[in-house]
Amino acid sequence: MSPRRANLAAVPAPEAEDDPSDVLLTPGEVALLFRVTPKTVTRWAEAGKLPAIRTLGGHRRFRVADVDRVRAEVASRLRPALR
Repeated sequence: MSPRRANLAAVPAPEAEDDPSDVLLTPGEVALLFRVTPKTVTRWAEAGKLPAIRTLGGHRRFRVADVDRVRAEVASRLRPALR
């Protein structure tokens, strides 16, 4: 084994963080949370209302943190209307 390879082998691999905000949701999963259709979620992404990530296959995925933020914004706008 070359000295360089030996040095690389001694470096510990970084541990994966289990951050729930890094979890990605499909349009269908987001649609269930908002009680809308997956097509509506896709339209929101196209309009820039909900940030989306594209997979290598071209599919949209949504970060839980982004979805939670948008849900909180929508809820804050609806609360005054319910009074």
